[in-house]
Amino acid sequence: MKMNMESLTEKKVRNTSLLFMGLAHILYLKDYLKGSVFALIELIFLVSIPKVIKNISNLITLGTPKPHLPIFQRDNSTYMLFDGIITIIFILLFFLMYYISVKSARKSYQEYKIKGRRKNVRESLADISTGSFSLFGLLPALLLVVFFVLVPLIFSACVAFTNYSAPNHITPNNVVDWVGLDNFRTLFGGDILWGKALGRVSLWTLVWALLATTTCFFGGFIIAVILRESKIKIAPVFRGIFILPYAVPSVISMLVWQNLLNGSFGTVNRTLMKLGIIDKVIPWLSDPWLAKFTVVMINLWAGYSYFMLLTTGSMTAISQDIYDAARIDGANSFQVFSKITFPLVIYQTMPLLVMSFTHNINNFGAIFFLTGGKPVVADSATTSAGGTDILITWIYDLTINLQKYNMGAALAVMIFIILAPFAIFNFSRTKSFKEGEL
Repeated sequence: MKMNMESLTEKKVRNTSLLFMGLAHILYLKDYLKGSVFALIELIFLVSIPKVIKNISNLITLGTPKPHLPIFQRDNSTYMLFDGIITIIFILLFFLMYYISVKSARKSYQEYKIKGRRKNVRESLADISTGSFSLFGLLPALLLVVFFVLVPLIFSACVAFTNYSAPNHITPNNVVDWVGLDNFRTLFGGDILWGKALGRVSLWTLVWALLATTTCFFGGFIIAVILRESKIKIAPVFRGIFILPYAVPSVISMLVWQNLLNGSFGTVNRTLMKLGIIDKVIPWLSDPWLAKFTVVMINLWAGYSYFMLLTTGSMTAISQDIYDAARIDGANSFQVFSKITFPLVIYQTMPLLVMSFTHNINNFGAIFFLTGGKPVVADSATTSAGGTDILITWIYDLTINLQKYNMGAALAVMIFIILAPFAIFNFSRTKSFKEGEL
């Protein structure tokens, strides 16, 4: 029976769209192209429902122990967790498409009420190619971000709420169970050794990030000021020399310094002993407090060059007229530096300082390749946290050496909670975020 469009209401279009995706497009709006696409999406979802239910069930249970079966026939909890996350995202995308189909049907109905006629095939194709171009253009990138960025992040966060760890819960030999907040309770005082290790490593991580950032910044700043104010003709030569530590890959630099500062056969100790300056070796990397001092100094050597170049560029942008006016008013060199140079440079470089601070919180190479997180301290046997470990190197040790993936994931969630506000704040202060342009 032919539908009288005069009796058609927006409510009827909406309800029909809610009943089945694309049904209103086909029955009432005669937009067969869009209706067929939306209907095909729902048909695919309906066919997938048994698989969806199975994956959600597996996500809830993460499998059951089956010791009587060969290893590769047992339930693999990590695969079940991954498949469950993919399934949830698939469901969310389906409901998003359902929402788009209902919105599209209502929009088409409103256009019909204005124009007094339905869209033909050519208009429907034009609507898809123009109005939906941005959606289809961004879809490949969106899917890549979802499956290669979002899914791994969600998977890592979910592991923090399981007991995925050696020796009793490593797949595929054993299954993994949900444990809720038990891992976080262990870290935050449920176990004295773990709580002590977390407090010690977290405090050192923040102190390390602060010292690593400020020493490199002020070290580079001072060198830049000296080269600028000294007026020596070969200043570019010195800049070229000072940039060498930054030009050499940090991995190589840290490994070289690790050998130079070795307590038993390191070149530094042996040279000092040959010169009669010391009688016994200095434990540069084996004493907990001295090792902390050493990593900060070596990081200063490796990182001040970057800030030297950065502050040199910032000082070049300061008008010479400001300096001339200050000197005419009788300002000395220190007053010029403290009242003009330093405030203007710090204003321009503050966003980079914030980002450098967040980078140093996760500066894996500077710690790992120099000390490996060592030396060993009292709780290292249980927690594997060394005297110079920061959170990121501790996570590496927990996952690679101890296979305590649950504790490593819990620490990773903590790092995200700490760093996300810094990153969001810094990005929100940029011009591109405020105005939508560079």
